[in-house]
Amino acid sequence: MGRLIKYLFYLLILAAIGLVIYAYLGPWFGADFAPPRAEIRQPVTLHAN
Repeated sequence: MGRLIKYLFYLLILAAIGLVIYAYLGPWFGADFAPPRAEIRQPVTLHAN
């Protein structure tokens, strides 16, 4: 059981490192993390007494 937890811990560490590497190197490989920019206007009706 301890060995399984140790392997899961190593897998978690490798996944975190891989995610950080992907976040930094992703834009060089065509992954765009920027949100789409568009102005959105919606009318708001306030019911004040």
